[in-house]
Amino acid sequence: MLNRYPLWKYILILFVIVLGFIYAAPNLYSPDPAIQITGQSSSLVVDQTALTKAKKALDDKGIAYFGETLGEKSILIRFTSAEVQREARETVQLALSRDYVVALNQASNTPDWLQSLGASPMKLGLDLSGGVHFLLEVDTLDAVSKRQETNATELRRQWREAEARYEGRVVADSNNVIEARFPDADERSKAISVVRSEFPQLVWTTDERNDKYFLQLTMSETAIREIEDYAVSQNLVTLRNRVNELGVSEPLVQRQGRNRIVVELPGVQDTAEAKRVIGKTANLEFRLEAEPNTPVTQREEFGFRSDEGSRFGRTAWLERTPIITGENVSNAKPNTDFQTGLPKVDITLDSEGGTKMHRATRNNIGRAMGVLFVETKTEDKRSFNSKGEEVIISERVVEKKIISLATIQGALGVQFQITGLDSPAEASELALLLRAGALAAPMFFVQESTIGPSLGAENIELGLISVQLGLALVLLFMFICYRVFGFAANIALAANIVLLVAIMSIFGATLTLPGIAGIVLTVGMAVDANVLIFSRVREELKNGLQAQSAISAGFDRAFTTILDANITTFIVAVILFGIGSGPVKGFAVTLMIGILTSMFTAILVTRAVVNLIYGGKKVQKLWI
Repeated sequence: MLNRYPLWKYILILFVIVLGFIYAAPNLYSPDPAIQITGQSSSLVVDQTALTKAKKALDDKGIAYFGETLGEKSILIRFTSAEVQREARETVQLALSRDYVVALNQASNTPDWLQSLGASPMKLGLDLSGGVHFLLEVDTLDAVSKRQETNATELRRQWREAEARYEGRVVADSNNVIEARFPDADERSKAISVVRSEFPQLVWTTDERNDKYFLQLTMSETAIREIEDYAVSQNLVTLRNRVNELGVSEPLVQRQGRNRIVVELPGVQDTAEAKRVIGKTANLEFRLEAEPNTPVTQREEFGFRSDEGSRFGRTAWLERTPIITGENVSNAKPNTDFQTGLPKVDITLDSEGGTKMHRATRNNIGRAMGVLFVETKTEDKRSFNSKGEEVIISERVVEKKIISLATIQGALGVQFQITGLDSPAEASELALLLRAGALAAPMFFVQESTIGPSLGAENIELGLISVQLGLALVLLFMFICYRVFGFAANIALAANIVLLVAIMSIFGATLTLPGIAGIVLTVGMAVDANVLIFSRVREELKNGLQAQSAISAGFDRAFTTILDANITTFIVAVILFGIGSGPVKGFAVTLMIGILTSMFTAILVTRAVVNLIYGGKKVQKLWI
């Protein structure tokens, strides 16, 4: 029978629309400003004690809060406004130790029954909802100091090869000046020849004191600027990789000034997790255990977990110069040691790192090698200025600990494993940091704040009005021009928008202001398909077909035209997504999803409604 769907098809269409309503519904609930507390390390459990300390600090400060939640990995405390939220973050961070990260966030108000179904609101871009702003400063002085230490080590080696005899230590001082002492002018001349040929980045001066001949070496301004630029650029790449590993949607990571980096995370994100991972200035150093006769100036002492189980049960001396660092790691994956059941990280080195590791382990079989975990943290402390006003001072603390100390059984190559980790979560985090790349220099949080919508409330309001006005005019036009068929098209159009929002929410797509423009275009394209169908029905009626036959012919014969038009538009959207960035991608994503939903609603939903109205009935006249 013409214009009658089987029962299963009606049920399927109804099921899809109801599902769309369920997964679009969370977008009706606005989030609350909140702070999120997590451990500085993945292995640190956030418990009731931390929540009690945070609440006491807020109570003592007279800061109102509500809806505190203790989860498996974090604590969430809600506030009534963004101003109170920022004050609360500073208060709680000071109350807790540096083992905790306190970050600004937005707490979802999605009902539990929707969350149990996996429903969540779609993410909004910085231009619509604002987000969290981090300003980080790269410690370029540290990068310069490390390079000068490397220069000092290389100078000693090359001078020995050139038989240029020097006296005493050749190290860089606190001002990054390398001073070497020579017994006579000839030996110093040999050293200067090596510097001229092999170290063009160093500027040298000479001096004579107490019948000794001195050579001072500093880095040129050009070399210092190159090191600083490299450090910031490398940290910028590493930060982008870390953000990508976190799966943050539409982030902004860019350089600001000479040594600062801005990171902006839009929408409702796990900002505490992001802050913890982004701010990790951790790195690995692989060092040989120092032999008993090694001079103190060439070795360092670090704590590590002994077999008794305490975190720092005893200490070990490691050589000051590392074999390789995390910069030589090309890949890292968390795993489990099947023999012991303990977590581990499988490491793959680049060719340079593999060569250095092979050479060092081949020549030192039987000695122990330690994996040193180096982490720089920032600790906030209360202080008072000259006026007696309370201020917050950030102090930088460097922590170094041995996470693995094992005897070298044979020569290692580009692949090996790290053990001695506390938990699978710690192994996953370490692998993430190593995959993202090593930091060329430590970074520190200078500023953290919430940011408002970048395009302004007026632009956002106008964008929303454009959607509402466009939708209202389209609905009115369709109803006036096509009567009953227009009513069916309007139902399909409403279902189209619901499905579009639901799919963007399910897949975590980010809605931006250009994305709203994509929704407006989708509305037009959805009714355009219906206009083609209804115009075809009119033509069939004019050609003398009966009402039921005209309806069937109109839907069937317009399908090819609709399909061709949508395929070409979809191809353009894919190209925009592939080569575009930021706002262009936001527009392309919305357009692609909108094309798919409009094809479904314009053809299936509209026809289902028309079938319910006219199908199986004797119709003398169509209201179209």
